[in-house]
Amino acid sequence: MASAASFYDFKPLDKRGQEVPFSDYKGKVVLIVNTASQCGFTPQFAGLEALNKKLKEKHPDDFVILGFPCNQFRNQDPGTDEEIQNFCQVNYGVTFPILKKVDVNGDNAIPLFKWLKDEKPGIMGIKSVKWNFEKFLIGRDGKVAGRWASTTKPEALEKPILDELAKTA
Repeated sequence: MASAASFYDFKPLDKRGQEVPFSDYKGKVVLIVNTASQCGFTPQFAGLEALNKKLKEKHPDDFVILGFPCNQFRNQDPGTDEEIQNFCQVNYGVTFPILKKVDVNGDNAIPLFKWLKDEKPGIMGIKSVKWNFEKFLIGRDGKVAGRWASTTKPEALEKPILDELAKTA
């Protein structure tokens, strides 16, 4: 894997296969979530969208959530990118970007998730994503400011996100 200097070096793909240059997010606080539409944690889409709307009211240009669908955990996101997008909008009113379905672990993991896991290993230094809806917070400086397990509800992230928003890049 080519080593990335920062979060801003990545260009993952959107649902249409177009590159999304993360350099566009310089100076912003970004929450990365690996998602699934048929998981016990799927209702977190509602919490993520509520958090997104609440923080966008006061910080419209400084915060973004990016969802990365993943089918690696018990095939809980088997749909096409279009089907996943539709599901998120129809069932949870999701307005934040849901990018192309990816692998987050293993040989086919996209470079972004390899970097995230290297920068902020999990409990006991484990460098893998354990399940759907694991969350990574990127500060304004492009560094990983936090990592939370699937069991952490989106509303619990408001304070850490606000703390990052209060910092300057």
